[in-house]
Amino acid sequence: MDYDLDELDKGIIKCLTKDGRISFAELSKKMNVTEKTIRLRYKNLCDREIIDVVGIVNPIALGLKAGAIIQIKVKSKSISTVIEELMNIDIIRYVTLTTGEYPLLVQITVKDQEKITEVLKEINQIEAVTDINTIMQLEVYKNTFEYIFT
Repeated sequence: MDYDLDELDKGIIKCLTKDGRISFAELSKKMNVTEKTIRLRYKNLCDREIIDVVGIVNPIALGLKAGAIIQIKVKSKSISTVIEELMNIDIIRYVTLTTGEYPLLVQITVKDQEKITEVLKEINQIEAVTDINTIMQLEVYKNTFEYIFT
């Protein structure tokens, strides 16, 4: 899957992260290339799974006003099993393997504190989970989907 992004690819990605609804015609003007070139590059970026253009939900507009980051400790040699179980909990929107005392971290955005409690109880039912540390999100000041190429 090695693919070196050139400046045109990076420019397309940058524009799409700011406005996923921008037309190929507008992109071609901004990038100073033909619309056909934009179409081909866009298709290539999608085919290589470098980009996936999706609608981004505003959770507050949907009534999802409570968020938590949950750190999870697991029994030795159980990480893969726990990851699979966490991925099957629909309300969990992010699962990552981390370094440190808690090797797994998940993120949820829900309607209220009661729903956070329900999710914590569900995670606690996973047999290989040994400890949970919950970080409540009080306010989000920045949540971007832009990637900076350096």
